[in-house]
Amino acid sequence: MSEPLSITVVGTGYVGLVSGTCLAAKGHSVRVLDTRREIVDSINRGVPTIHETGLPELLADVVASGRLVAYLASAETIGDADVVLLCVGTPSKDGAIDLGQIRSAAAMVGRWLAGRPRFASVVVKSTVVPGTTDTVVREVLERASGRAVGAAGFGLGMNPEFLREGEAIADFMHPDRIVFGHEDPGTLDLLRRMYAPWNCDTIPVNTRTAEMIKYANNAMLALQISAMNELANVAAAVGGIDAMDVVKGVAADKRWNPIGADGRRADPAILSYLVPGCGFGGSCFPKDVEAMRTLAASFGVTPLILQAVLDVNASQPVSVLGPFLKAFGGDVTGRTVLLLGLAFKPGTDDVRESASLRMARHLAGRGIRVLAHDPIAAPQAVADLGPGVVEIVDDWNVAIASADGVVLATRWPEYSNLAADPARLAGKVFLDARRMFAPGTFPHARCIAVGYSPAAAPSIDRKITP
Repeated sequence: MSEPLSITVVGTGYVGLVSGTCLAAKGHSVRVLDTRREIVDSINRGVPTIHETGLPELLADVVASGRLVAYLASAETIGDADVVLLCVGTPSKDGAIDLGQIRSAAAMVGRWLAGRPRFASVVVKSTVVPGTTDTVVREVLERASGRAVGAAGFGLGMNPEFLREGEAIADFMHPDRIVFGHEDPGTLDLLRRMYAPWNCDTIPVNTRTAEMIKYANNAMLALQISAMNELANVAAAVGGIDAMDVVKGVAADKRWNPIGADGRRADPAILSYLVPGCGFGGSCFPKDVEAMRTLAASFGVTPLILQAVLDVNASQPVSVLGPFLKAFGGDVTGRTVLLLGLAFKPGTDDVRESASLRMARHLAGRGIRVLAHDPIAAPQAVADLGPGVVEIVDDWNVAIASADGVVLATRWPEYSNLAADPARLAGKVFLDARRMFAPGTFPHARCIAVGYSPAAAPSIDRKITP
């Protein structure tokens, strides 16, 4: 490994704190900056302010070793950094990303650069649309510093993250590729030195291409989810088809699932994006696809597929509830439904754009009493939903008894215990919105699984004959 670098990370959210902690764990000297005193104090105690598997232990270790220290954000606390990573939020506003935090952070770093005696690189790690780093960020930095990008001034780069919430530490420490977006040779050199401890494919490109790689990656994953959900809806409507059997048939194509020399299937993780469900959520996919759609339209490109991905996803939570509500056979007002899972995925407390919350609002809007449980995301869900939408229960096993129906909305491992005592669902309506169980697991309940209807629809010959 080359000599460790001095790295300052601006922002301590999922990307910033995970990146800073992992870089420190590999031997670099890291500062993380935040505008909130309580966040800074917590990090300096070795206590993370976000939920992420493996982060508490790793953060405690690098703080105790002195390799990571948190400071209140200012030009003065950036320190003697070789590389400054911008890891601030880029929230969605009317379908486009809001660059307010990026501009503010870049201005602060620019003021620091004005007094910087030697070369340093500013690297954007926040997700920004193509053309942001080399225009908006560059202009703010150059104006605030009075210097220009290049060997005599400062470096500029874009290093996108590919971190899955709940698995971010593992993804950072064991990446499949690292993208080195750069506007100058000095930044490319620093990126190579920063990631010298890692052994994986590296992709050196300009910053616009680096930005596009991130959006294209997420858009393609979101496309697979929405495409499979739409096909599953068709399968359920036709009847006599289980969409999971369709998935197995599609995934057996060696272009999806290659067969090795030993005759074994590779079973790549990408196949998990073909499992039908109630839609994608979180801080990345919805926001990133919307931002790419808006960017495309601004350049005169009609984003038909991107729009369809968003349309399918927006309707999916309510679509999967249709058969569930119909199964009650009449007016559902006053019924009680237990909603299992509120986070947008297991392993995180993030409820942003969660399909579970969309279902909760729809159920409550139909006059249904909604009981809800999540291992860690209940407080965040209540804050998002507001008062009166759901009643949080501490023990979902107990709450089942008082429910007329149960909706499994987040694939938390603990909910697999439903199958330990199938009789608990006897006489109830059960919606498996994440295909966690095989049809027939609960023989005494009215079970509904996304993409599955055991009864075939009437003959369709007359519907397809000219």
